[in-house]
Order: sequence, then structure tokens, then C-alpha cells
Amino acid sequence: MSLTDRDQGAASVPATPPAGGRHTGPTVADVIRAVTTGPLPVRITGYDGSAVGPSDAGITLAIHSERGLSYLLTAPGDLGMARAYVSGDLALQGVHPGDPYEALRVLKDELRLRPPSLAEGLALVRGLGWERLMPPPAPPQEAHPRWKRVMNGLRHSRVRDSTAISHHYDVSNAFYEKVLGPSMTYTCAVFRSPDDTLEQAQAAKYDLVAGKLALKKGMRLLDVGCGWGGMVRHAAREYGVKALGVTLSKAQAQWAQAAIEREGLTELAEVRYLDYRDAPAEQFDAISSIGLTEHIGVRNYPAYFGSLRSRLRQGGRLLNHCITRADNRAPHRSGAFIDRYVFPDGELAGPGRLISEVHDAGFEVHHEENLRQHYALTLAAWCRNLVEHWDFCVSEVGAGTARVWGLYMAGSRMAFERNGIQLHQVLATHNGPNGVSGYPLRPDWLP
Repeated sequence: MSLTDRDQGAASVPATPPAGGRHTGPTVADVIRAVTTGPLPVRITGYDGSAVGPSDAGITLAIHSERGLSYLLTAPGDLGMARAYVSGDLALQGVHPGDPYEALRVLKDELRLRPPSLAEGLALVRGLGWERLMPPPAPPQEAHPRWKRVMNGLRHSRVRDSTAISHHYDVSNAFYEKVLGPSMTYTCAVFRSPDDTLEQAQAAKYDLVAGKLALKKGMRLLDVGCGWGGMVRHAAREYGVKALGVTLSKAQAQWAQAAIEREGLTELAEVRYLDYRDAPAEQFDAISSIGLTEHIGVRNYPAYFGSLRSRLRQGGRLLNHCITRADNRAPHRSGAFIDRYVFPDGELAGPGRLISEVHDAGFEVHHEENLRQHYALTLAAWCRNLVEHWDFCVSEVGAGTARVWGLYMAGSRMAFERNGIQLHQVLATHNGPNGVSGYPLRPDWLP
């Protein structure tokens, strides 16, 4: 069967021929037919004038250039589509680039892909030209592949971790202010109701962490991976706690310290540009780790939790808040799009592995909860912010980076909704002699 006489059931309407007369090789529509089966849920148009899929589809994928098609052909899956989309060679029509959630949902649920037969594949290559199999240069927003990152050191070395963190967090504080909102909090919020505002939910999250840690006036808190200092400032302002935050992002540290000064919290709060491994070797009353564990590498869990235990006084509490796999047996490393465009070197473990590592580091685990649904709501709110402030965000970081964020957040929202990934808080104590933990008979942060 040739590429052009496949079962017409592959699309709701026949492909539109290219403008300007007869083509001399496969069209974009031919390529789409070769790699899909069944009715198309979207319209797909090509730079050559061809089109396939229902003309009244609510969503259209427009491939604007030969380079876009080459991206799709040379890096099948999410990486090729991301390259074409981020570069502007592939456009999604019918959704806003700040929140392409509906397009992703339709493609995931209704688009059925198939590998072309050997004969079809060879016919495609001959018709398109072998040069189409040479990958175009990646968009500038893409991080180096893992093997090239060795130039910055071994995976999760100090220098390489610093580079990875900078890639994601040192984008633009002004951009983050628009996307994250006034709290400048880039972690899962806690919603008492879906109707809560994002700011209400982020304050509730900080109160939940503070309650689990039993924070009281005069205590000393270490917040590792503190971001823009949200937990540090909240603990100081609302609980009178002397709080120190450390982050590997220089831009975050500068913004956080300025916010501390604006709020008149300099006597209680401080944020330092510092690796968690270099945090002061002091005895803190409580330690919070909110969104850092994803960056340290699973093989480093023992050293990580061991270093936190060494800085926590006996009877003190640790609260670890991080994204996890839904399956303890799933691979730790992220997919190509997330690794290249969002979190280079990021790794996730299942909740069982996480709790085991906390336990094996010498902590006693008392409580665990999954906030998966809350993160889906948080991401939806961030996407709404990006849509609302799209023009400003594009002017600040460029259209390509803004598209990365819309794609990443909408895709992550879907993953949380469908239990592809989860968000777990684990509460543990550093016990003293004879198992004395200071932990009450029942959780003291609950009514």
C-alpha cells in the first residue's frame, strides 16, 4: 500500500493537496497518514499547503516549515514536538500557548500513532530526501544532552547541580512574579476548596508545613532549597521563628533577601546563595525541604537526608515535600522534554523509596500524605496567570521560553490529575536517647 492510498479512515476528511499544483514528493499530510491510524481528532496543516483531519476540528496543529517537519521526524515523541513548538515551527491553534492543556488532552486521549511499515518508511525518506533525517540545531532554550553535561562535572556534582538549577530558576524574577503571583511560591499549594485563590492556597500550604513542624516563636528553622524565601518569610512573619533559607539560584537569593528587607524581617529571616551541603552545621529546631529533593539525585538520598539529620537537634522535626513517581518501580530519570527544557538532571523516586530513605537515614517517620490533586489545581492557576500576563512574559523571556512554560505546566497538570506523578509530604523526627521524639500521641496540627 502506498503512502497516498491508505485507508481514508485515517482522517475524517481527505487531505488537501498543496497549493500551486502537483507535488513531487510526499506532502506533510502524507507523512501524518503514515504515522497515525484511525480518525484524527485534530486538523493538521502543512507548510506545503496540504492538510489532513476534520476541517471543523476545534484544534489545529500547523507545521509551518521544513525545519519543523525535520524536528518531528528526527526526534520522535515529546522531544521532537517540543523542539518544533518551542521554535515556532509548529503552532497549536484553538488553545492559548500559555495553557495548551486541552490540546494536550485531546492528543493524548484520541491521537493514535503507529510505526510505518518498512516500505512506507523508505518511500517517505526517498521522497522527502535523506537530508530530512539530519536533526536541525536545537532551539536555544534546550539544555545539552546528558552526555554533554559531563563538561560541567559528574551528575549531581556541585558545579553541575548549580548549572542545572540556574537553567530553570534564573530565567527572570519579573517573569516568575507574573506566573507565580504575589507569594512567589513555586511549589504545590494546599486548597481547602477548589474555589480558593492561589494566594490563599499557598498561605495554607505554609501554615500546614509550620503546623507539622510545630513552629513556635523563638525556634530556629532551616529551609533548604528555599526558592524565593516564601517559607522563610512566612515562618518569621506569622510564627516569630528565626529562619534561614539556602538556595543554589543566585537570582532567587537576591529577590528573597530584598523581600525580607521590604517586609522588615531582617532580624528573623535570611536567605543565602548556598548549596544545601554547605548549610551551617548547627542544630536547628526544625528543617523544611520543599521542592528540593527532585534535584539532588536518588543515589544521593542517603547523604542528603543524613546531612539534614546532622543539622537537626534531637527531638526536632523534618518535613520533606517533593514530587514523586506514582510507581516505586518506575525509572527515576525524567523524559526527554522535561530533562532538556525544564529540569536538567531531575530525578523522581516513588513514595516508598522516599520514605525508606528517610527512615534509613535515622529518622522516625510519623506521617505522610499525598497532595497530588492539589498540585493539579496549583498548575492550573499558574497557567491562568501565564495566559493573563502573556504579552509581558514574552517581552521578558521571549516567546520560545514562554511556550516552554505553558507546555510544561499544562502537561504536568495532566500528569498529576491522572496519577502519573504525585506530591508527598513526609514528616519525621530526629529521636533522642531511648526513642524520645517529642511527637504527641496524635498529630498536633490537626483540630
